[in-house]
Amino acid sequence: MKTQFNSAFALAVFFSAIVAHAEVVKIGVAGPLTGAQALFGKDNERGVRLAIDDLNASNLKINGQLVKFELISEDDQADPKTGMSIAQKLVDSGVKAVIGHYNSGVMIPADQIYNNARIPVITGAASNPAVTAAGLPYVFRLAANDNVMGARMAEFARKELKADKVAVIDDRTAYGAGVADVFVETAKKLGMSITTREFATDKSVDFTAILNKIKATKPDVIFYGGYYAQAATVGRQSRQLALTVPILGGDGICSVELPKLAGGALDGRGYCAQGGLPLEQLEKGPEFAARYTKEFGSKPDIYSPAFYSATILVSDAMKRANSTDPEKFVPLLKKDAFSTLVGAVRFDASGEWANAPVTLYKIADGKLNQIRQ
Repeated sequence: MKTQFNSAFALAVFFSAIVAHAEVVKIGVAGPLTGAQALFGKDNERGVRLAIDDLNASNLKINGQLVKFELISEDDQADPKTGMSIAQKLVDSGVKAVIGHYNSGVMIPADQIYNNARIPVITGAASNPAVTAAGLPYVFRLAANDNVMGARMAEFARKELKADKVAVIDDRTAYGAGVADVFVETAKKLGMSITTREFATDKSVDFTAILNKIKATKPDVIFYGGYYAQAATVGRQSRQLALTVPILGGDGICSVELPKLAGGALDGRGYCAQGGLPLEQLEKGPEFAARYTKEFGSKPDIYSPAFYSATILVSDAMKRANSTDPEKFVPLLKKDAFSTLVGAVRFDASGEWANAPVTLYKIADGKLNQIRQ
């Protein structure tokens, strides 16, 4: 018995010594962990956490050295100024890469901080084209951008919903205004008229006056540029006003929580676009969903698969470069193709996911239902 104890103790000491001599690689994740968009921020962080757990369980070695990944998570509160402060904090902490931010309005000003520090940042959600427009070498997007999603929703409104007149609301955020701009531009090109464009904020709770004004213009559809909590309110309040035309939006409203928050008000008339493919269609998607649910007690939302994939992708680039030095592994991110949970990934010269897939959903029976890619 004593011999067995001694052997177990010696083995524990041996493995502890190995871990103690491992190179610690810090990976940052940043997003809204508090406030109205905390659901997305926490979902994103959980995706990164699962990836970090997988990497550490694999006993990965780079350049002959065991690597232990450490997650550094920060709450940017969906606020640009806070996001810039968080970006500098992550850089100062010695992270080798950052996965985030969620909001375009936060990601755009934070980009420059990471790029100047030569730390790669990969967002799995922020969709405003300005995120990658400058072609900064350390900035990447593992998502479809608004040019794709806004245009796709306008095409859907015209071709599938046969809309001639559309009303538009945006929340004045970089994301909401950006996707609404693309929708409006494409809608006009397709021959649709904009009956009115109204403005709210990402914290608005009363859309009654806006919706009464829209109702008077008799649109065929309403496009909402913003996030799911406000879109749900638009759904409920429009139904109260007997304004029952279809309501469309981009990926910011495309949350599994939207049908619940809308209380059935969007069933049969709510539509949204999301970058990527549904989890059930991905090779390891069902496995990821089951594991996520077991680990966190809830189903994964829209972006956690992309944030998981971005983390694994960074580690793959490190392995290929045989280095954890960003200046050595980042060039491979724009050179190589990668196989990930969300599918094949290749970044173009600007840092965009080349040929990013987009999926359209309709709200029915209290959930998001895929209608087409």
